[in-house]
Amino acid sequence: MTGTEYRELALTECDRIREIDPDQYIKNAFRLVGGRRVLVEIDYYQRGWPEGYEKSRKGLERVLQKGGVAFGAFDSGGRLLAYASLSREVFGAQKKYVLLDALFVSKEVRGRGIGGRLFHQCVHRARDWRVDCLYICAGSAEDTIGFYHGLGCKDTPEINEALFQEDPRDIQLAYSL
Repeated sequence: MTGTEYRELALTECDRIREIDPDQYIKNAFRLVGGRRVLVEIDYYQRGWPEGYEKSRKGLERVLQKGGVAFGAFDSGGRLLAYASLSREVFGAQKKYVLLDALFVSKEVRGRGIGGRLFHQCVHRARDWRVDCLYICAGSAEDTIGFYHGLGCKDTPEINEALFQEDPRDIQLAYSL
């Protein structure tokens, strides 16, 4: 997107995620039916942050306080349009994973490549950290899963049980570095 500035977010900027409009219309989502993942129509409009603004802000603060990183996309007026955060904690028995903790793009600028660019900034940082994969707990909306699949993410062969239990409806994905 022309005129968009990308840079790391500082711990002091966590409140700026308030500038993002995270609303999302979800026509279809993946659900487990009879032990199989199937696409079902849910026709739902998610207003605001999925688990509330405060939880999202505190989550970003926690990631940054523990050595992680966040990248932001800003419009020409300085408004935060999107952000992605990457946890520094390495986990996994078979591979070294780090968690793509969050990726939100304001609804009015979705589909313009901003999310993909932020994702790839996280990929580059994870490579610097010498890990094997990004781990993503993706919301089950068809559009969300399509976004990650379009970037090359696949179902993870190694499930982090603690992350899975936080929201069993999330789709556990990995991006191999």
